[in-house]
Formats: sequence, structure tokens, C-alpha cells
Amino acid sequence: MRKTVLSILLALAAITGSSQSVYDALLFSENNYEGTARSVAMGNAFTALGGDLGSIGINPAGSAVAKYSQISVTPALTIYSNTTSGVSPFEDGSLPYFEKTYRNRNTAFTVPNFGMTFNWDTNRTRGLKAISFGFVVNRVNSWNEDVYAGGRNSTTSFMGSMAANATANGYLGSELNMDNAYDYYPWKDVVGYHSGMISTFGGYDDQFVGASELIFDNMGNTEIALGGPLDQTYGRRVQGSKYEYLINLGFNISDFIYLGANLGINSMNYSYSEYFKEVAVDPSDFEIGLDNGETMYFDRMKYKYNYEVQTSGVFGKFGIIITPGFGLRIGAAIQTPVATTISEQWQHMGETGFTDSRYNASASSPYGKDKYSFREPYRANFGIAYTLSKLGVISVDYEYCDYGTMKFKRSGFDDGREYFEDLNADIKSIFGASHMLRAGLEVKPVSKLAVRAGYGLTTSPEQFDIWGEKLPLLYTQNASFGLGYSSDGSFFADIACRYAFATDEYFMPYDDYIFDADGYIESPVPEIRNRKDAWKVLLTIGWRF
Repeated sequence: MRKTVLSILLALAAITGSSQSVYDALLFSENNYEGTARSVAMGNAFTALGGDLGSIGINPAGSAVAKYSQISVTPALTIYSNTTSGVSPFEDGSLPYFEKTYRNRNTAFTVPNFGMTFNWDTNRTRGLKAISFGFVVNRVNSWNEDVYAGGRNSTTSFMGSMAANATANGYLGSELNMDNAYDYYPWKDVVGYHSGMISTFGGYDDQFVGASELIFDNMGNTEIALGGPLDQTYGRRVQGSKYEYLINLGFNISDFIYLGANLGINSMNYSYSEYFKEVAVDPSDFEIGLDNGETMYFDRMKYKYNYEVQTSGVFGKFGIIITPGFGLRIGAAIQTPVATTISEQWQHMGETGFTDSRYNASASSPYGKDKYSFREPYRANFGIAYTLSKLGVISVDYEYCDYGTMKFKRSGFDDGREYFEDLNADIKSIFGASHMLRAGLEVKPVSKLAVRAGYGLTTSPEQFDIWGEKLPLLYTQNASFGLGYSSDGSFFADIACRYAFATDEYFMPYDDYIFDADGYIESPVPEIRNRKDAWKVLLTIGWRF
């Protein structure tokens, strides 16, 4: 039970109409490189190898290694899977809500890599022996997921959390109107207020109660509790992709040093939608007394949030590969911070139903729009490889990326400038370095056939949560294998299969809001575990000339 409304022990950030957060910064910056079937099959451990169109995005010097011109295209089929289940919020392991388990699969057909390079032989025996020029398109991230969770809850509600948030942040019901259409307005609470999810009570303009809650007077203290059990449902859909477009220039120096540079443009399209439903198991448990003396009963609600974003950025990347002999190859590359422009829009929607339909209400915020600048972090990678003549090759890569250097930027002196400064401070305190390890193996049992395998591990850059608590190490992993065929002529074909999975994601669909007098959570809200994995099959077809 929530103690007196006037003494809520709650410290939640105000939910604004805008979507920018430290986790949006991570969303804009993270790359999950794909490449050609050959590079994927070898775990994309190509910093020191080169020669493949999938390697150019990893190390621009890779184009200079090839002593031929080439063109290739790589279509891919991906099967995404999400498994969601409830996690007990209680020490005894009891699970009163969100007990259902859902598994959803989505299939997507994409072209993660397309490119061509042209090699010009200078006919010199030493010095600048060859120059390469290329154009490559890489898919560097993708999103395709459907998440569902649900169960029965007799303790907390989405609307109760919304009311507690509005009260804790000192909002006034008289000021929660639909006319203040500026970016940093608390549109979630505004929509909740105008759709009947929350309302003021007791003559206080700054005290809010949810439509699913009952008000009691206990020895002079106002207490609020959930009226009865609710059937709750949460859902979200995420779709999108991020591509990079590279213009490449490479130089072969005496077949010993290979240099390369990329001028890159990246673009991202991303959409996110989520909803939350609450339905009264027995509406008679949720009696609401009106000022006119009438009584109505809560029946159902639905809240929905839509978010879309488009980004474009410019960056440079520079690389080197050295072949000191004895089959050894050493490579390194560094990518400049990406100067990114972000355009986004969002909308909040809500509707509440009662047993008497005369009191049903709905509301939608205006479409919020914003445009601002963002700096993605720099990246550096190092690789070493060893070739066994024509028998095969083994390669290992390490990549470093400091996400603490991400930065939002807004020009002028509008309301968002101070907000962005706070976001940038949070980025520095929450995020640190991400480390990526990649390993690949290629064996040629016969001259025209190659057998490949690879592995990759990437650690999460999240070091601390928003309260400064140290987080456990999170990671994503992938394992891959594949085959390659090269004819005596110019034709070649590769196929690869990759399985990727991540550390389980845990999240709450709304915030804790019931605390005891000592500030401890009295009744935790539902917690959801989301397990994600994906199978990808790629086919590369190409020609050398």
C-alpha cells in the first residue's frame, strides 16, 4: 500500500515529450557489422587480412591487399527470435504476475554488403606498386523484434505509477493542458490526465490518483491502494537498419605496407512502438465517486508510444596492414568520431474505458519533432593473422570503442540546451569502453574450396546505472561457419551461417512507486526477462577481373 500521498518517497525523472536519453546515444552509436559471407564466416576478424570487400569497412587498407579488381553482392536471410517471461520480484520466488511466456520470430531478407574495387598496377617493382579505388555499402546494424509479456497483478498498476510520478514531480492538473506543445513537455502525464488514466483529488491540484486506485482515509492520513486484480499486457515492436556508404582509396607499397582511407557516410532509420494495457478482472472493485454524486467503475486502459528517428553522419577511417614475412600479417585502423544529424518524431496516446461508456476518454499528444547534432565515439582496432602458405589462415582482432565520449549538441539557447548538458554528464558517468574480440579460421583442403569458422564477443559499454551502482558485465556473442568456392576463372561464391545471442535483458514496463516509511520498495512492479537471438544465412556471389 502506498503511504500518504503527501509524503511519497519517490525520485523519478520527469518523463518528457522528447525521447533523448543516454540509451538513445547508445542506440545511435552501436554497430553490429555484417559484411560478406566470407568475412562473417571468419567472425569478421579481417583487420590484418584484407582482400575481401567485407574487410574494407573494418580496415580501409584491405582493398590494397587484393591484386585484382572485384565486384560482389551479398544477400542474407535473418531469423530473429524473442522469448519473454516474467521474473519474480520477491525473495521467495513467488510470481503473482507476468507469469506467461511468449516466443516470437521475425524473418527479414536484406543485402548487408555490396561493393566493387578497381586495382591499378603502376608496373613498378618497388615503391608504389598499385592503387585501388572502391565503393562499398555495409549494413552495420539492424533491429527487428516483437516483445510481448503479460499476467495478472493485484498490487501495482501502470496508472498508479503515472499518478505517483506526476505527484512527485510537482505537476499541476490545471497546467497539464494540450496547448503547451514544446519539446520538453511531460506529454505522457498530459495524455494520461486527459484520457482519464489519472486525475487530481481532494481539492489538491498537485495530488494525483490513478483510475485503478481507491482512496482511503486512515486516521487522518490519505492512503491509496489498487482496487483489485488487473490483467496486464505489455508489447513493443522495434524495426530499423543502419548502413554505411564508403568511398575507399588504397595503396600497395612494395608488397610490404598497405595503406587505406575511407570517406564514410552512414544513415539510420529506426522505429519503436510500445503499449501497455490494463483490464479490470472485476470492474466493481474499482469504484470511482464523481463530484456530481454519481459513481462509475474503471474497466480498461491502453497507453501507446510511437517513436521514429532518421540519422545521417560523416566520418573518416584510416588503416594499415604490414606483412613482415614468415606468413605474419599485422593490421590496425582508426575511425574518427561520426558527426551525426538526428531527426526524430514521437507521439503519446491513451484511452480509458469505464462500465458507463459516457465517461470513456481518449487523448493524443501532437506529433513531437526535434532535430539536433550528435557525436558518435571513435573506434580503433588491431589485428594479427598468420597464413600457412596456401593451406589456410588464422586471424584475431581486437576493437576498442569509448562510448563515454558520445555527446549531444544543440545550437542556440532553447530549452533543450541545458537538458543536453545534463545528458552528456550522465553519458560520461554511465558509459565506458566496449571491447570486441574476433577470431577466424580458414582452411583449404583443396585449391578451389575453403572451410571457415569464426567467433566474436562484444562487451557492453554500460558501467553504472543512473543511480551510480556498478552493473554486471553484459555481452553479445556470435559463432559462425561457412564454405567458399573459387573457380579457375573470375567467379567466386561463399556461404556463411551465423548464430548471435546476447545477455538476457531485464526491464520493468513502469516504475516502482510504492515505498515504505524508510524508503524501501514495498511492492515491486512486474519485471520482464527478454532473451534475444538470431540466425543469419548469407550468400556472396562475385567476380574478379
